[in-house]
Amino acid sequence: MGNNRRIGIIDIGSNSIRLAIYEINDLHAHRVIGEFKQSARLSSRIGSDQILHAPDIRDIVAILIQFKQICMTNQVTEVRAAATAAIRNAANSQEIISQLLQESGTEIELLSGEDEAVIGFLGMSSSLDIEDGILVDIGGGSTEVSIFRNRKLEQSVSFPFGAVNTARKFSTDGSFNDDQLKNIRHMVLGAIAEEPWIEQNPQLPLVGMGGTIRSLSKISQKKRKYTLSRTHNYKMDAAEMEQLVKWLPSMSTDKRKKVDGLSKDRVDIIIPGMLILDTIFQAAKCSHYVISGAGLRDGLFQGKYLPVSQQSAPSILEQSTANLLGLHASAPIEHLKQVAGHAVLLYDALQGIHQYDNRMRICLHTAALLHRIGVSMNYYQFAKHSFYMIAHSPLNGLSHREILICAGIASYKTKGKVHQTYQQYKDVLHETDVDIITKLGTLLQIAIALDASETQAIASISAAVVGQHLHILAETQYNPSVEYREVDNVQKDFHKIWNLKFSFQTVH
Repeated sequence: MGNNRRIGIIDIGSNSIRLAIYEINDLHAHRVIGEFKQSARLSSRIGSDQILHAPDIRDIVAILIQFKQICMTNQVTEVRAAATAAIRNAANSQEIISQLLQESGTEIELLSGEDEAVIGFLGMSSSLDIEDGILVDIGGGSTEVSIFRNRKLEQSVSFPFGAVNTARKFSTDGSFNDDQLKNIRHMVLGAIAEEPWIEQNPQLPLVGMGGTIRSLSKISQKKRKYTLSRTHNYKMDAAEMEQLVKWLPSMSTDKRKKVDGLSKDRVDIIIPGMLILDTIFQAAKCSHYVISGAGLRDGLFQGKYLPVSQQSAPSILEQSTANLLGLHASAPIEHLKQVAGHAVLLYDALQGIHQYDNRMRICLHTAALLHRIGVSMNYYQFAKHSFYMIAHSPLNGLSHREILICAGIASYKTKGKVHQTYQQYKDVLHETDVDIITKLGTLLQIAIALDASETQAIASISAAVVGQHLHILAETQYNPSVEYREVDNVQKDFHKIWNLKFSFQTVH
């Protein structure tokens, strides 16, 4: 573990109680190394007197004591614990917090609805590159709705209904008839009517957080046989959600248990959560759904433990790329920066030929920085490991398609291999991406060759296309003998892919 710090974040939610363990290394790079969850359904345990009674509080204590043991085993040095709607709305909330501290030794922050919205927004906004939107976080006992513009939170509200307490209010067994479904919508519309701003910002994406939308996205991915196993930044359109809104309530509870992608502990609460979500979407006239895998726990961690410089990085993509390099340091950073700089310089020189947009330039730059990340797994065949790690690591600021393009460029070997990748992920990639990955992959190979010794023997380059030739002029600091050999090795592939000849000259 060395100098690494480990932080425990406990989220006492209305549906479940969760512990996430984060590790921060001496480069300030962080990752989640463990997650633990206990279903508690606190919202359904609060009686008609609005009190959470002693036996239920003791159940929370038992979970917190076990989480404390997990933290000790994992050498966690600091814990931040927070409670949300179920305890916030209980008549004896302060007594609960005091008893939990006394009996488990864990100090709990009781979050207001506004706190929950602000902290959830911090978690989402540091991992999704979206300028404007409506943020909806459906918990077990509350739903937070916020509007953000230019990545700044403008307004938010916390409604006192979520998936668990709505299920309890309108059904006894998890099944819902047409009248019950209408009544849920009526309840949500009544709350929205008190907050007119929700309906005054049409055509924004609805960014969804929480278990309801994560479950719906997993169902969607199973139905579509989606090949990239990540829900964060997954997108759904209104028509697909409408199909789910009609399909899931038509099933019996037993049949719903067999739906691929729907966890067993969410079978009886998915429908009210889905109706809350769909009603807000329609009232706000949103354009489409975007799923955020990051939320309250991430915000609790980032708000307290991340350096401010990381929270205000030039871009989300730059921050997450730097974080991955900090976790998997596998090459000198000066080498990676030089390779990335040379790659985009070649891209710009060839712009008149390829005519790709700035997003592909960003993909090439990111691939150049991350192309050696697989070395942290094994040097031999590291390109294969780099592909997997880029495709499955938290690389924020790129779409799913762009992540696969980036992984393909970073691991490029031959056009045939790229075509195999396309066949594997053809539901995410476009057919034209085979050419994009191949062409940009060859540019990355040239850029790598230009610093093959990793010593910056070549200080700088300039490049220009003249007729059917790409001319590269390199200014050297000392004899780049390794670079000469490697550049010579990649010329043939470049000529074959780009149909351009290649000349390379050096000046000292």
